[in-house]
Amino acid sequence: MRASPTVATIAIMIFSGFSNAGLAEQPEKSNEQFSICGSGHRISCVVDGDTFWLRGTKIRIADIDTPELSPPRCERERQRGMAAKQRLLEILNSGPIVLKSTARDEDRFGRKLRVVFRGDRSVGIILIAEGLARKWEGSRRGWCD
Repeated sequence: MRASPTVATIAIMIFSGFSNAGLAEQPEKSNEQFSICGSGHRISCVVDGDTFWLRGTKIRIADIDTPELSPPRCERERQRGMAAKQRLLEILNSGPIVLKSTARDEDRFGRKLRVVFRGDRSVGIILIAEGLARKWEGSRRGWCD
């Protein structure tokens, strides 16, 4: 079990369309406490294993796919999806992260597509290594096999 601090310091590198000041090279620092998203207004919370809100902006982790929770297609997918969601919450609350833009700024749902780093490691790679995600290959595949 990993301990997570009550307040995480988030350092965010802004590369496109995410900064009010437009200073792409300057990291934006803030103290964020992520929670699990509920039905109310979403500010900084985790939706599932590959989607979260940061200061009111919905982010999709671009380099991974995690099991679906809305709705899961089988019990195995639901259990793995819940584990990925909880682990993402722990990672986001454990220290500085950096967001990097991809070739596409947004997906078809309007979520900002970003590769998320914790230190020098992609959060996606961390989740893949822990068996909670797989590399994004352009389309979703089932998790019930």
